[in-house]
Formats: sequence, C-alpha cells, structure tokens
Amino acid sequence: MRILIWHVHGSWTTAFVQGPHTYVVPVTPDRGPDGLGRARTFDWPDTVIELPPERLRDAGIDLVVLQRPHELALVDAWLGRRPPLVYLEHNAPHGDVPDTRHPAADLPVAALVHVTHFNRLMWDNGRAPATVIEHGIVDPGPRWTGELPHAAVVVNDPVRRGRTTGTDLLADFARVAPLDVFGMRTDQLDVPGVTTHDLVQADLHTEMARRRLYLHPVRWTSLGLSLLEAMHLAMPVVALATTEVAEAVPPGAGVVSNRPDVLHDAVRDFVADPLHARAVGESARAAALARYGLTRFLDDWERLLKEVTR
Repeated sequence: MRILIWHVHGSWTTAFVQGPHTYVVPVTPDRGPDGLGRARTFDWPDTVIELPPERLRDAGIDLVVLQRPHELALVDAWLGRRPPLVYLEHNAPHGDVPDTRHPAADLPVAALVHVTHFNRLMWDNGRAPATVIEHGIVDPGPRWTGELPHAAVVVNDPVRRGRTTGTDLLADFARVAPLDVFGMRTDQLDVPGVTTHDLVQADLHTEMARRRLYLHPVRWTSLGLSLLEAMHLAMPVVALATTEVAEAVPPGAGVVSNRPDVLHDAVRDFVADPLHARAVGESARAAALARYGLTRFLDDWERLLKEVTR
C-alpha cells in the first residue's frame, strides 16, 4: 500500500513508518509546514519517500492520513481524487471543552483516530467513526544510569505554551532538585535551577537517561511521547494526574498526583535513593513495553488500514 502522510509529528511518524507499506511525504522547495519531506533528525526507513506535489497525482496513492483540516484541500488539489481518508488526531481539544467539535466530525473520513481514550472522550466527534489507536514507541532500550541527581523534563516552546505544559510549575520543582529541560526554544526559559538543552533525537535519549528521574508537569496536552520514551528508557516518572497519564503510568512505575507536595516529595525521594529510582524505573519500562510496544501499535494500524481500504 502507498500511504500519503504529511510530516507533522516526527516522533509519532517515526513509529508509524516502521510498518510494511510505502509512505509518501510531500516535499516543497522551502520545506515548509506542508512539505517538510523526510525527517532529518529521526531515523526513518527507506520505505519513506518524499515527492513534490506535482508528482503526487501519478504516485498511485492508496490511502491518505490527514492530520490537519486544510490537508483535505491539498488532497483535492494535488491528487485530483479522494482515496480512503483517515484523520489522525494527536491532541486533546482546546476551546470550550468538553463541547469542542472535532474538525473531522463533518468530513468524509473512513475513520477518525485518536491516540488516547481521553482524547476520544473529550472531543465532540459528531458522526465521524471515531476509534483509538494508542501510541507505540520505537524502543530506545533501557539506557537509564541515573548518574546525575537531576530531573529531566522534555517540552517544546515552554514559554509560549506556558500553563498548558506546566512551565509555571518549574520554579517550585527546581527548588527541590536541579531540572534539565530539553526541547526546542527552551533557551527562552529563565528560571533559577533550570538548565536547558536543545538536542537531536539521537542524543536526547542518552542524555535523558543520565538524569535520576523524568518529570512530566503537563496540565493539558495529549499523552506526551517523551513520557513514554522516558519509561522505555527505564526512568522513574513523576507526573501530574491529568489527561491520560494515570492510565499510562500504573502504580509502581512512578508517582502520579495533582498535589504539588506529593510530587515534590517524590522528586526528593528519587534523587536521594538511586536504588529506589532504579527499581521504579524498571517497572516503568515493563509497563511501557506491555502497553505501548511498537508491535501492538503497528498491528492495530494494520487492522484499521485493511478495514478502510477493503
């Protein structure tokens, strides 16, 4: 099967393109948002090919994965026809939650796929055939050393996103333990006790795993792939009990709470006790492999793709 998909979410797409198909990503001369082409900082297989829009009409596309509402107009303009359409929603709704109507609710899609059950529940999906395929992770391996008594945080644009990603909470956590915040445009942060890093994916996992624990202070986004990657790395987790986190981090894999004092104590405990951190991190890895393994993810997608193209 030849699947057209835009390069929108590099981490998620890295897992998706491990499947048995040919994945066509549009590329434009400026490599702008509608034509990024192949990833430059993720390891994608040779089955991912980039094509300019003018060549897509003759590319034999069998199915399209939409991720943004305007992509339907691009399908019409670039393909001149509509193969089976699957709309993939990465995010929790914004706006008048829980009354936010999904943009695909009135589109002619064969399936509207959410990445968490929380997201499916919170969006108003209308009559769209909504389903859930939970995340899958390309296993980076159990790299945790915990040699640095710090907490790792991964977030892009923390200043712009503010309270959504818990940026306002970082100062209090930094008084408990040093924080290393990884991600794009983290250099805009100016918080005592916080050190920022912008690394390519190949280096990110190694550096995360050198920290004693992973901190997830996010209030309202979808289930962050960085959280699941940290668990795969065998890092113990301290996280807000928001969105899908309570499902993803079972008892024994970390500390999940909406009480700052509980979370601060958990950070202190992991920093003070590396053996405890190691044991909890091993439980986190086992839980992540069981629920968010790549094989399960690809199998779920394969069943859906066969169903909508039958």
